[in-house]
Amino acid sequence: MTSHHPTSLRSGFVATLRDVLRDKGALMIFVAAPLFYAFFYPWFFGPEVVTRIPVAVVDQDHSALSRSIHRLALANPRIEVKAVGADERAAQAAMSRGEIDGYLVLPDDLKAHVARGMPAMVTVVSNGAYPLISKAVQYGFSEAVGAASAGVEIRQREAKGQSPRQAGESRTPVDFRAMALFNPTEGYSSFIVPAVALFIMHQTLLMGVGMLVATWVERGAAHASPMAWIGRWLAFLLPGLVSGLFYFGWVFWLYGYPRANNVAGSLVFLVLYVSAIVTLGSLVGLWCRDRERVLQVLLFSTLPMVFLAGFSWPPEALPLPLQYLRWLIPTTSGVQAALRLNQMGAPLQSVMPFLGCLLALTVVAGSFVLKFGGKPQGD
Repeated sequence: MTSHHPTSLRSGFVATLRDVLRDKGALMIFVAAPLFYAFFYPWFFGPEVVTRIPVAVVDQDHSALSRSIHRLALANPRIEVKAVGADERAAQAAMSRGEIDGYLVLPDDLKAHVARGMPAMVTVVSNGAYPLISKAVQYGFSEAVGAASAGVEIRQREAKGQSPRQAGESRTPVDFRAMALFNPTEGYSSFIVPAVALFIMHQTLLMGVGMLVATWVERGAAHASPMAWIGRWLAFLLPGLVSGLFYFGWVFWLYGYPRANNVAGSLVFLVLYVSAIVTLGSLVGLWCRDRERVLQVLLFSTLPMVFLAGFSWPPEALPLPLQYLRWLIPTTSGVQAALRLNQMGAPLQSVMPFLGCLLALTVVAGSFVLKFGGKPQGD
Protein backbone atom coordinates (compact mmCIF):
# COMPACT_ATOMS: atom_id res chain seq x y z
CA MET A 1 0.00 0.00 0.00
CA THR A 2 1.20 3.51 -0.82
CA SER A 3 3.34 5.06 1.93
CA HIS A 4 4.56 8.27 0.23
CA HIS A 5 2.87 11.47 -0.86
CA PRO A 6 2.33 11.53 -4.65
CA THR A 7 3.02 14.89 -6.23
CA SER A 8 1.93 14.59 -9.85
CA LEU A 9 -1.17 13.53 -11.72
CA ARG A 10 0.59 10.48 -13.13
CA SER A 11 2.02 9.33 -9.82
CA GLY A 12 -1.37 9.74 -8.12
CA PHE A 13 -3.12 7.82 -10.90
CA VAL A 14 -0.66 4.93 -11.03
CA ALA A 15 -0.31 4.59 -7.25
CA THR A 16 -4.09 4.55 -6.80
CA LEU A 17 -4.61 1.87 -9.45
CA ARG A 18 -1.89 -0.20 -7.81
CA ASP A 19 -3.54 0.17 -4.40
CA VAL A 20 -6.95 -0.80 -5.81
CA LEU A 21 -5.52 -4.00 -7.26
CA ARG A 22 -3.61 -4.86 -4.08
CA ASP A 23 -6.43 -4.16 -1.62
CA LYS A 24 -8.59 -7.31 -1.67
CA GLY A 25 -11.41 -5.70 0.31
CA ALA A 26 -11.68 -2.71 -2.00
CA LEU A 27 -11.32 -4.90 -5.08
CA MET A 28 -14.23 -7.04 -3.90
CA ILE A 29 -16.40 -3.96 -3.50
CA PHE A 30 -15.33 -2.37 -6.79
CA VAL A 31 -15.62 -5.51 -8.95
CA ALA A 32 -17.31 -8.46 -7.26
CA ALA A 33 -20.21 -6.59 -5.63
CA PRO A 34 -21.56 -4.98 -8.86
CA LEU A 35 -21.27 -8.32 -10.67
CA PHE A 36 -23.04 -10.17 -7.87
CA TYR A 37 -25.92 -7.69 -7.56
CA ALA A 38 -26.35 -7.47 -11.33
CA PHE A 39 -27.56 -11.07 -11.39
CA PHE A 40 -28.79 -11.57 -7.84
CA TYR A 41 -31.13 -8.61 -7.45
CA PRO A 42 -33.13 -8.84 -10.74
CA TRP A 43 -33.56 -12.58 -10.26
CA PHE A 44 -36.19 -12.06 -7.56
CA PHE A 45 -38.35 -9.93 -9.85
CA GLY A 46 -38.02 -12.06 -12.99
CA PRO A 47 -41.78 -12.62 -13.52
CA GLU A 48 -42.25 -8.79 -13.50
CA VAL A 49 -45.93 -8.89 -12.46
CA VAL A 50 -47.85 -10.73 -9.76
CA THR A 51 -50.16 -13.42 -11.21
CA ARG A 52 -52.30 -16.38 -10.11
CA ILE A 53 -53.04 -15.04 -6.63
CA PRO A 54 -55.14 -17.56 -4.65
CA VAL A 55 -58.64 -16.21 -3.99
CA ALA A 56 -62.17 -17.41 -3.19
CA VAL A 57 -65.65 -16.54 -4.44
CA VAL A 58 -68.50 -16.23 -1.96
CA ASP A 59 -71.61 -16.84 -4.08
CA GLN A 60 -74.78 -16.10 -2.10
CA ASP A 61 -76.93 -15.52 -5.19
CA HIS A 62 -76.56 -18.83 -7.05
CA SER A 63 -77.84 -17.28 -10.26
CA ALA A 64 -76.72 -17.43 -13.88
CA LEU A 65 -75.18 -13.98 -13.45
CA SER A 66 -73.14 -15.01 -10.39
CA ARG A 67 -71.96 -18.16 -12.18
CA SER A 68 -70.93 -16.00 -15.17
CA ILE A 69 -68.84 -13.78 -12.89
CA HIS A 70 -67.30 -16.89 -11.36
CA ARG A 71 -66.31 -18.23 -14.81
CA LEU A 72 -64.80 -14.88 -15.79
CA ALA A 73 -62.80 -14.85 -12.55
CA LEU A 74 -61.51 -18.34 -13.33
CA ALA A 75 -60.27 -17.09 -16.71
CA ASN A 76 -58.48 -14.02 -15.31
CA PRO A 77 -54.67 -14.50 -15.19
CA ARG A 78 -54.25 -12.21 -12.18
CA ILE A 79 -56.12 -14.50 -9.79
CA GLU A 80 -56.70 -18.21 -9.21
CA VAL A 81 -60.01 -19.20 -7.66
CA LYS A 82 -59.25 -21.84 -5.04
CA ALA A 83 -62.67 -22.13 -3.39
CA VAL A 84 -66.32 -21.28 -4.03
CA GLY A 85 -68.92 -21.19 -1.25
CA ALA A 86 -71.71 -19.22 0.32
CA ASP A 87 -70.23 -18.54 3.76
CA GLU A 88 -68.21 -15.33 4.00
CA ARG A 89 -66.91 -16.26 7.44
CA ALA A 90 -65.27 -19.35 5.96
CA ALA A 91 -63.53 -17.13 3.38
CA GLN A 92 -62.37 -14.79 6.14
CA ALA A 93 -60.96 -17.75 8.10
CA ALA A 94 -59.13 -19.04 5.01
CA MET A 95 -57.67 -15.58 4.47
CA SER A 96 -56.53 -15.43 8.12
CA ARG A 97 -54.79 -18.78 7.71
CA GLY A 98 -52.98 -17.49 4.61
CA GLU A 99 -54.69 -19.94 2.25
CA ILE A 100 -56.10 -17.14 0.09
CA ASP A 101 -55.25 -13.46 -0.34
CA GLY A 102 -58.71 -12.15 -1.10
CA TYR A 103 -62.28 -13.02 -1.96
CA LEU A 104 -65.32 -11.72 -3.85
CA VAL A 105 -68.79 -11.54 -2.25
CA LEU A 106 -71.78 -11.86 -4.62
CA PRO A 107 -74.85 -10.90 -2.51
CA ASP A 108 -78.08 -12.87 -2.61
CA ASP A 109 -79.99 -10.02 -4.27
CA LEU A 110 -77.50 -9.52 -7.13
CA LYS A 111 -79.60 -10.92 -9.98
CA ALA A 112 -82.81 -9.37 -8.61
CA HIS A 113 -81.30 -5.88 -8.54
CA VAL A 114 -79.92 -6.24 -12.08
CA ALA A 115 -83.25 -7.54 -13.40
CA ARG A 116 -85.08 -4.52 -11.95
CA GLY A 117 -82.48 -2.13 -13.38
CA MET A 118 -81.27 -1.16 -9.92
CA PRO A 119 -77.61 -0.65 -8.98
CA ALA A 120 -76.04 -3.86 -7.71
CA MET A 121 -73.01 -3.94 -5.44
CA VAL A 122 -70.40 -6.64 -4.98
CA THR A 123 -67.61 -6.62 -2.40
CA VAL A 124 -63.94 -7.37 -2.99
CA VAL A 125 -61.81 -8.06 0.08
CA SER A 126 -58.02 -8.26 -0.30
CA ASN A 127 -54.95 -8.52 1.88
CA GLY A 128 -53.83 -4.90 2.24
CA ALA A 129 -50.63 -5.94 4.03
CA TYR A 130 -49.15 -6.75 0.61
CA PRO A 131 -49.95 -3.88 -1.81
CA LEU A 132 -48.93 -5.68 -5.02
CA ILE A 133 -51.00 -8.75 -4.12
CA SER A 134 -53.93 -6.58 -3.07
CA LYS A 135 -53.78 -4.70 -6.37
CA ALA A 136 -53.78 -7.94 -8.37
CA VAL A 137 -56.80 -9.27 -6.44
CA GLN A 138 -58.78 -6.07 -6.87
CA TYR A 139 -57.94 -5.73 -10.55
CA GLY A 140 -58.70 -9.39 -11.25
CA PHE A 141 -62.13 -9.36 -9.67
CA SER A 142 -62.92 -5.89 -11.06
CA GLU A 143 -62.18 -7.06 -14.58
CA ALA A 144 -64.36 -10.15 -14.13
CA VAL A 145 -67.29 -8.16 -12.72
CA GLY A 146 -66.84 -5.44 -15.35
CA ALA A 147 -66.93 -7.96 -18.18
CA ALA A 148 -70.12 -9.55 -16.78
CA SER A 149 -71.71 -6.13 -16.31
CA ALA A 150 -70.89 -5.18 -19.89
CA GLY A 151 -72.53 -8.38 -21.14
CA VAL A 152 -75.71 -7.67 -19.17
CA GLU A 153 -75.91 -4.10 -20.45
CA ILE A 154 -75.38 -5.16 -24.06
CA ARG A 155 -78.14 -7.79 -23.78
CA GLN A 156 -80.50 -5.19 -22.34
CA ARG A 157 -79.82 -2.88 -25.27
CA GLU A 158 -80.37 -5.73 -27.72
CA ALA A 159 -83.73 -6.44 -26.06
CA LYS A 160 -84.72 -2.85 -26.87
CA GLY A 161 -84.11 -3.46 -30.57
CA GLN A 162 -80.45 -2.58 -31.08
CA SER A 163 -78.22 -4.84 -33.11
CA PRO A 164 -75.24 -6.46 -31.34
CA ARG A 165 -72.90 -3.95 -33.01
CA GLN A 166 -75.10 -0.97 -32.09
CA ALA A 167 -75.42 -2.22 -28.52
CA GLY A 168 -71.66 -2.52 -28.16
CA GLU A 169 -70.96 0.89 -29.69
CA SER A 170 -73.70 2.71 -27.75
CA ARG A 171 -72.42 1.26 -24.47
CA THR A 172 -68.89 2.50 -25.11
CA PRO A 173 -69.19 5.46 -27.53
CA VAL A 174 -65.60 6.47 -26.73
CA ASP A 175 -63.03 3.69 -27.05
CA PHE A 176 -60.62 3.92 -24.14
CA ARG A 177 -57.20 2.35 -24.42
CA ALA A 178 -54.63 2.59 -21.64
CA MET A 179 -50.98 2.39 -22.69
CA ALA A 180 -48.15 2.57 -20.17
CA LEU A 181 -45.20 4.62 -21.39
CA PHE A 182 -41.58 3.78 -20.51
CA ASN A 183 -42.66 0.52 -18.81
CA PRO A 184 -44.95 -1.30 -21.27
CA THR A 185 -45.25 -4.44 -19.13
CA GLU A 186 -46.01 -2.35 -16.01
CA GLY A 187 -43.64 -4.74 -14.27
CA TYR A 188 -42.18 -4.12 -10.85
CA SER A 189 -38.71 -5.22 -11.95
CA SER A 190 -38.63 -2.73 -14.84
CA PHE A 191 -39.55 -0.02 -12.34
CA ILE A 192 -37.27 -0.81 -9.42
CA VAL A 193 -34.10 -2.42 -10.81
CA PRO A 194 -32.87 0.49 -13.02
CA ALA A 195 -33.15 2.82 -10.03
CA VAL A 196 -31.58 0.34 -7.61
CA ALA A 197 -28.71 -0.22 -10.05
CA LEU A 198 -27.79 3.46 -9.67
CA PHE A 199 -27.91 3.06 -5.91
CA ILE A 200 -25.74 -0.09 -6.02
CA MET A 201 -23.16 1.81 -8.09
CA HIS A 202 -23.28 4.64 -5.57
CA GLN A 203 -22.80 2.52 -2.46
CA THR A 204 -20.12 0.19 -3.82
CA LEU A 205 -18.05 3.03 -5.24
CA LEU A 206 -18.53 5.19 -2.15
CA MET A 207 -17.45 2.35 0.13
CA GLY A 208 -14.47 1.37 -2.01
CA VAL A 209 -13.13 4.91 -2.33
CA GLY A 210 -13.79 5.70 1.33
CA MET A 211 -12.00 2.54 2.47
CA LEU A 212 -8.89 3.23 0.39
CA VAL A 213 -8.65 6.88 1.40
CA ALA A 214 -9.13 5.97 5.07
CA THR A 215 -6.36 3.38 4.70
CA TRP A 216 -4.08 6.10 3.32
CA VAL A 217 -4.91 8.19 6.39
CA GLU A 218 -4.02 5.27 8.68
CA ARG A 219 -0.67 4.88 6.90
CA GLY A 220 0.05 8.61 6.76
CA ALA A 221 -0.13 8.67 2.97
CA ALA A 222 -3.39 10.59 2.41
CA HIS A 223 -1.87 14.04 1.91
CA ALA A 224 -1.00 14.85 -1.69
CA SER A 225 -0.80 17.75 -4.09
CA PRO A 226 -3.93 18.91 -5.98
CA MET A 227 -2.67 17.33 -9.21
CA ALA A 228 -2.04 14.04 -7.39
CA TRP A 229 -5.60 14.10 -6.03
CA ILE A 230 -6.91 14.63 -9.55
CA GLY A 231 -4.89 11.59 -10.61
CA ARG A 232 -6.38 9.62 -7.74
CA TRP A 233 -9.91 10.64 -8.76
CA LEU A 234 -9.26 9.67 -12.37
CA ALA A 235 -8.13 6.24 -11.19
CA PHE A 236 -11.27 5.88 -9.06
CA LEU A 237 -13.39 6.89 -12.05
CA LEU A 238 -12.40 3.74 -13.96
CA PRO A 239 -14.25 1.12 -11.85
CA GLY A 240 -17.25 3.44 -11.58
CA LEU A 241 -17.48 4.01 -15.32
CA VAL A 242 -16.98 0.32 -16.06
CA SER A 243 -19.73 -0.57 -13.59
CA GLY A 244 -22.08 1.99 -15.14
CA LEU A 245 -21.41 0.79 -18.68
CA PHE A 246 -21.93 -2.78 -17.49
CA TYR A 247 -25.37 -1.97 -16.09
CA PHE A 248 -26.55 0.43 -18.80
CA GLY A 249 -25.05 -1.39 -21.75
CA TRP A 250 -25.57 -5.04 -20.88
CA VAL A 251 -27.59 -5.80 -17.74
CA PHE A 252 -30.60 -3.70 -18.77
CA TRP A 253 -30.47 -5.29 -22.23
CA LEU A 254 -30.14 -8.80 -20.75
CA TYR A 255 -33.29 -8.45 -18.63
CA GLY A 256 -35.22 -6.50 -21.26
CA TYR A 257 -35.66 -3.34 -19.22
CA PRO A 258 -37.00 -0.29 -21.10
CA ARG A 259 -34.25 1.84 -22.58
CA ALA A 260 -34.56 4.79 -24.92
CA ASN A 261 -30.96 4.67 -26.17
CA ASN A 262 -29.94 8.24 -25.38
CA VAL A 263 -26.35 7.02 -25.36
CA ALA A 264 -24.61 10.39 -25.51
CA GLY A 265 -26.71 11.85 -22.71
CA SER A 266 -26.24 8.75 -20.56
CA LEU A 267 -22.46 8.92 -20.98
CA VAL A 268 -22.35 12.58 -19.95
CA PHE A 269 -24.50 11.78 -16.95
CA LEU A 270 -22.37 8.77 -16.00
CA VAL A 271 -19.15 10.81 -15.90
CA LEU A 272 -20.73 13.48 -13.67
CA TYR A 273 -22.46 10.91 -11.44
CA VAL A 274 -19.30 8.89 -10.85
CA SER A 275 -17.26 12.06 -10.30
CA ALA A 276 -19.61 13.22 -7.56
CA ILE A 277 -19.45 9.82 -5.85
CA VAL A 278 -15.65 9.64 -6.05
CA THR A 279 -15.07 13.06 -4.51
CA LEU A 280 -17.68 12.44 -1.81
CA GLY A 281 -16.14 9.04 -1.05
CA SER A 282 -12.73 10.68 -0.69
CA LEU A 283 -14.20 13.16 1.78
CA VAL A 284 -15.85 10.36 3.76
CA GLY A 285 -12.51 8.51 3.96
CA LEU A 286 -10.69 11.62 5.20
CA TRP A 287 -13.40 12.27 7.76
CA CYS A 288 -13.66 8.70 9.12
CA ARG A 289 -9.87 8.13 9.11
CA ASP A 290 -10.47 4.38 9.59
CA ARG A 291 -11.53 1.88 6.91
CA GLU A 292 -13.80 -0.11 9.24
CA ARG A 293 -15.52 3.07 10.34
CA VAL A 294 -16.22 3.91 6.70
CA LEU A 295 -18.16 0.67 6.34
CA GLN A 296 -20.00 1.26 9.60
CA VAL A 297 -21.08 4.76 8.61
CA LEU A 298 -22.13 3.86 5.07
CA LEU A 299 -23.93 0.65 6.02
CA PHE A 300 -25.82 2.52 8.73
CA SER A 301 -26.86 5.26 6.31
CA THR A 302 -27.83 2.98 3.38
CA LEU A 303 -31.53 2.62 4.21
CA PRO A 304 -32.09 6.36 4.79
CA MET A 305 -30.37 7.03 1.46
CA VAL A 306 -32.78 4.65 -0.28
CA PHE A 307 -35.81 6.55 1.01
CA LEU A 308 -34.24 9.92 0.24
CA ALA A 309 -33.39 8.96 -3.36
CA GLY A 310 -37.02 9.37 -4.41
CA PHE A 311 -37.81 6.05 -6.12
CA SER A 312 -39.06 3.90 -3.22
CA TRP A 313 -40.97 6.70 -1.48
CA PRO A 314 -42.45 9.89 -2.99
CA PRO A 315 -40.15 12.79 -2.12
CA GLU A 316 -43.19 15.04 -1.72
CA ALA A 317 -44.20 12.91 1.29
CA LEU A 318 -40.89 13.54 3.08
CA PRO A 319 -40.58 16.15 5.84
CA LEU A 320 -39.63 19.52 4.38
CA PRO A 321 -36.06 19.62 5.79
CA LEU A 322 -35.32 16.21 4.23
CA GLN A 323 -36.65 17.40 0.88
CA TYR A 324 -33.74 19.87 0.81
CA LEU A 325 -31.07 17.78 2.54
CA ARG A 326 -31.54 14.86 0.16
CA TRP A 327 -29.92 16.84 -2.67
CA LEU A 328 -26.60 16.49 -0.85
CA ILE A 329 -26.59 12.80 -1.86
CA PRO A 330 -25.59 12.03 -5.49
CA THR A 331 -28.29 9.34 -5.86
CA THR A 332 -31.03 11.96 -5.57
CA SER A 333 -30.00 13.69 -8.78
CA GLY A 334 -28.48 10.53 -10.27
CA VAL A 335 -31.60 8.37 -10.20
CA GLN A 336 -33.84 11.11 -11.61
CA ALA A 337 -31.43 11.98 -14.42
CA ALA A 338 -30.67 8.35 -15.34
CA LEU A 339 -34.31 7.32 -15.54
CA ARG A 340 -35.11 10.28 -17.77
CA LEU A 341 -32.15 9.73 -20.09
CA ASN A 342 -31.94 5.96 -20.24
CA GLN A 343 -35.55 4.88 -19.76
CA MET A 344 -37.55 7.83 -21.11
CA GLY A 345 -35.21 9.10 -23.82
CA ALA A 346 -35.29 12.68 -22.56
CA PRO A 347 -32.89 15.18 -24.17
CA LEU A 348 -29.84 16.24 -22.22
CA GLN A 349 -31.25 19.74 -21.77
CA SER A 350 -34.16 18.46 -19.69
CA VAL A 351 -31.88 17.01 -17.00
CA MET A 352 -29.52 19.97 -16.72
CA PRO A 353 -30.68 20.84 -13.18
CA PHE A 354 -29.77 17.33 -12.01
CA LEU A 355 -26.43 17.39 -13.83
CA GLY A 356 -25.73 20.83 -12.37
CA CYS A 357 -26.38 19.46 -8.89
CA LEU A 358 -23.94 16.58 -9.49
CA LEU A 359 -21.31 19.02 -10.76
CA ALA A 360 -21.81 21.25 -7.72
CA LEU A 361 -21.41 18.27 -5.38
CA THR A 362 -18.20 17.31 -7.19
CA VAL A 363 -16.74 20.80 -6.87
CA VAL A 364 -17.73 21.32 -3.23
CA ALA A 365 -16.66 17.86 -2.02
CA GLY A 366 -13.46 18.08 -4.10
CA SER A 367 -12.56 21.47 -2.58
CA PHE A 368 -12.94 20.07 0.93
CA VAL A 369 -10.79 17.08 0.01
CA LEU A 370 -8.05 19.36 -1.30
CA LYS A 371 -8.29 21.46 1.85
CA PHE A 372 -8.06 18.59 4.34
CA GLY A 373 -6.01 16.17 2.24
CA GLY A 374 -3.61 18.57 0.60
CA LYS A 375 0.13 18.27 0.82
CA PRO A 376 1.32 19.54 4.23
CA GLN A 377 3.52 22.62 4.37
CA GLY A 378 7.20 21.79 4.24
CA ASP A 379 6.78 18.48 2.37
